[in-house]
Formats: sequence, structure tokens, C-alpha cells
Amino acid sequence: MADKLRIIPLGGINEIGKNMTVLEYGSDMIVVDCGLGFPEDDMYGVDLVIPDVTYLVNNLQKLRGYFITHGHEDHIGSLPYVLQAANAPVHGTALTNGLIRLKLEEHQLLDTVKLVEHKAGETVKAGCFKVEFIHVNHSIADAVAFCIHTPVGKVLMTGDFKIDPTAPDGMIDLTRIGTLGNEGLLALLCDSTNVERSGFTPSETQVTENLDRQFKGCAQRIIVTTFASNMYRIQSILQTAKRYGRKVAVSGRSMENILKVATELHYLDLAQDALVDLSASIRSCP
Repeated sequence: MADKLRIIPLGGINEIGKNMTVLEYGSDMIVVDCGLGFPEDDMYGVDLVIPDVTYLVNNLQKLRGYFITHGHEDHIGSLPYVLQAANAPVHGTALTNGLIRLKLEEHQLLDTVKLVEHKAGETVKAGCFKVEFIHVNHSIADAVAFCIHTPVGKVLMTGDFKIDPTAPDGMIDLTRIGTLGNEGLLALLCDSTNVERSGFTPSETQVTENLDRQFKGCAQRIIVTTFASNMYRIQSILQTAKRYGRKVAVSGRSMENILKVATELHYLDLAQDALVDLSASIRSCP
């Protein structure tokens, strides 16, 4: 098999979550994403579902690193567990690595795992592979696709993506993706929920306009639910609240974590007095 490229999904195929794919050529192997899944109704007593990484453990001498497309749980959630069995450098963008770092600290792995930060446009060598980071739009910042240059051709792994011309972090790099297509790809591994359906995903700017309509003229407490990782939506909520003289209280560990990481990395513009303690807000609000 030394002259053949092997693409081995360990999770994420025909399922939501547990995304993890191995690329192997000769004596080198890399892993793209390392996510978890959530238990089905009949999985009594199970909290999390992680991929079976027996193949990684049995071929540990080939493992050159993990490359992470973005910071959602279904792409990073298994790292603390998998790294204990198959340790290797973890490569990601700033926000992605910030969220991973929190997990490694919790599991006391930060001193034993090499976490390497990259920006879109960079190319990283890992054994015989060269992994190119390409900017894409998603509901979390710092998401990337990977063009993996192998000895037998290029493989484009999109990660989760959408096309948003008005995205706060700039539009997906369609120019680079188009160039790769014109040059010729060995394989395209496309990962985007409902990508087979016609139509398009509305821009985040439309969400901001809808939030403004809900806040305007409302004198009572407003409860907003959102994915904690959708930093742009959190920013919209903060800005709308400030516009109408509101304070914001957050609930949930994931929300607290994303606020901590995104604020430290200056992805969120958080005014010093924007947040109030949740318990205090419950006592004081109608």
C-alpha cells in the first residue's frame, strides 16, 4: 500500500457528529478533526460518543498530527480522550485552539500536547503531506477548509461551510477553491449540513435586523437562545442590548467558555459593564 493514498473515516459519515478522518500514505498518517457525538435515546448511561481510534493506536508510529477545521464539539470534542491514547501535535486556528486549550486544561493535558496555531493561507508540512489552510464561512469564527497535498494528488476537505458575502470575517475564499478546482483535485470531501438542498443560508446581518425588531419597544426581560459557539450572533446580541440600554446575563458553561476565549483573543467587543451576574438579574428583572 506504500504507493496508495488511503482515506479512512473513523466517524462522521452519514451521521451528525463524531467527525474524524484519517489520511494515510506509506509511513505517514494525519487526522482531520476529532469530534464527538451525543447518545441516542437507547444509549442509557452514556454521556458522550467518541470514535473508535484503535487504528490510530495500532499505527501510532505513523501519526504526524491532528488538523482541526473549526471549534464545534462535533469536530474537537473527542480530543481530550483520543490524545491520551494517540498523542500527536494538534494544528488549528486561533479561536479553535483557544477552545481546545480549555479542554486540555480541564483534563490536565496541556503540558503533554503540542498545540500549534496557524492562519488561513498557511501551509503546514506533516510527513509526506502538506496541509493548506483555506478561509471559509461558518457559524463559528476561524473556520477553515484544508487542501491536503499528497504524493498522488490534492484532496480538498471543506469542513462545515456556508457562502456568506457579508460575513463579519470576510467571504469564503472561493478564489483559492476555484483555482484548486481548475488545477485538478484527486478528491473532494464536502461536509456541510443540508448541502444537497437547494437554496441558501441567510446572512448573519439578517439575524441582527430581526434582533433589533424584538428589542425595540420591549420593556420586559428578553430571553435569547443561541449556540454558544456562534460568536457573531453573541456580538449582535451584545450590540443590540447596548443600543437599547440593556445588560446581558449569560447561562451555561459553554457560553461562559466562548465569552472567555473570544474576549481574550479580541474576537468579541465586550464593554466592561455589558454583563451582569445571572442570579442578580433574575432577582431584579420582571
